[in-house]
Amino acid sequence: MPARLIDGSAHARAIREEIRLAVSRLPAGRRPPSITVIQVGDDPASTVYVRNKHRAAEATGFRSAILQLPASTSQVDLLERIRALGRDPDVDGILVQMPLPDGLDANEALEAIPPSKDVDGLHPYNAGRLAQGNPTFVPATPLGVLELLRRERIDPTGRHAVVVGRSRLVGRPLALLLLQNHATVTICHSQTVDLPAITRTADILVAATGRPGLITGDHVKPGAVVMDVGITRDPVTNRLVGDLERPTVDPVASAVTPVPGGVGPMTVAMLLVNTLRAYRQRPGQA
Repeated sequence: MPARLIDGSAHARAIREEIRLAVSRLPAGRRPPSITVIQVGDDPASTVYVRNKHRAAEATGFRSAILQLPASTSQVDLLERIRALGRDPDVDGILVQMPLPDGLDANEALEAIPPSKDVDGLHPYNAGRLAQGNPTFVPATPLGVLELLRRERIDPTGRHAVVVGRSRLVGRPLALLLLQNHATVTICHSQTVDLPAITRTADILVAATGRPGLITGDHVKPGAVVMDVGITRDPVTNRLVGDLERPTVDPVASAVTPVPGGVGPMTVAMLLVNTLRAYRQRPGQA
């Protein structure tokens, strides 16, 4: 029988509602959590992502702001804008939308965000705490994958998890999260020899490469749970597609996440979870 679809959109709505209720119960007169997203330039895909984050934040009762900077912004100006937000006591979360225009140093920009406001979980301090097994803020996409597994009652304990992709935004932090949840973890990437032989050993297979159709039914162990994190716009159909070749994967897997409507909505929801956590960790806001 075909694989069961894991409805990330439904789970994300439930999480956003939980956050909205938490915000609605704040004492009268207390300011709500706040997040500011910095976008440099006008990349169309980034504009869509930023708008979605902004709308989701406002719908849950957060204060949300978008700091739109021109593509000509200098590194010095970008860093000063980030540091000013870092000093602002009314801002709980800061997110720099990637990618930045050519000529700007993304690493330097991320390091300018105070770790306590790094709700994207990309500051070296937060990445280091995750690596040590004592995380504070974790990137939202891997956190969303783990939350989907939890809400679907799929326990990683003792299972073999294979993560295809090693980016610092998804692959690496997700592998660490799965390891900390007692899975046996293998990371694959573009230099992996005989990828299907390794992925076919996975009880939980995560595809996070951005290469449409990379994972076929031949890559999947019968009954495996397959999480599709890839998202690409098909240049012919203009539709969003993932890393899975669904017609061949679905008959083999027990459960899959669709694209769109799977991990993507969870990314925005977990960004809000991180922002609420940042808010609660600030003095007087618990």
